[in-house]
Amino acid sequence: MDLVTDIKPFLFKMLNEVGIYPTDEQIRIVDRGKPHSCRFIDGKMYVYTFRFQNEYLKIGKAGRNSKARLYSHHYNPGSSKSNLAKSVLSDTAMNHHSLSNVTVGDWIKNNIERVDIEVDEKLGIFTLNLIESILHCMYLPKYEGFKSQRTI
Repeated sequence: MDLVTDIKPFLFKMLNEVGIYPTDEQIRIVDRGKPHSCRFIDGKMYVYTFRFQNEYLKIGKAGRNSKARLYSHHYNPGSSKSNLAKSVLSDTAMNHHSLSNVTVGDWIKNNIERVDIEVDEKLGIFTLNLIESILHCMYLPKYEGFKSQRTI
């Protein structure tokens, strides 16, 4: 299922199944392109996805109290305990890209696809959590959780 073209109707169906009925304007799919950049819009929450060569690497969420998670943390390996830049640098399969703490952020922006799901804050944090969980189950991102926790 393509995240940009197919996911919105599927998410609406799943949300409706649990009694959540968003309007079309309350959930928006945003393809950030390459190189990508983004900004946090007040009144919105986000589920963000990073995909490289048809494999999802990281899927997470950002709300009012975690804005930097959306637009900066994943590009700087020193910004937090868990972020995309740190995971890419630690992955031996990525060594051939010759990345460093200084270059990894720009490399991510220029080489990794980013699609965000923008969610109206009025839908609430449980809706955001559910969308993130659905995407985790569908796409099994490489850098989420510990390998020992995965069943697949």
